[in-house]
Amino acid sequence: MRTEKLSISLTPEAIGVIDAYRATHAVKSRSQVVEQALRRLREDELEAAYREASAPDLSEWDVTLSDGLPDEAW
Repeated sequence: MRTEKLSISLTPEAIGVIDAYRATHAVKSRSQVVEQALRRLREDELEAAYREASAPDLSEWDVTLSDGLPDEAW
């Protein structure tokens, strides 16, 4: 895989999270921790997009609300 060096600034707390994750999950480098986090972020966004795309759009049925049986029949 082709990589590119990138310099970023993080708070000490963020670095601590990266280092703790790296130590407890046997990840080789800080870069791999960040890559995993970015992959998860992308997956979460895709999951939300798929969920939204598959949700039924019931707004077209609003015009039928007064058709048929009155509310008392339910």
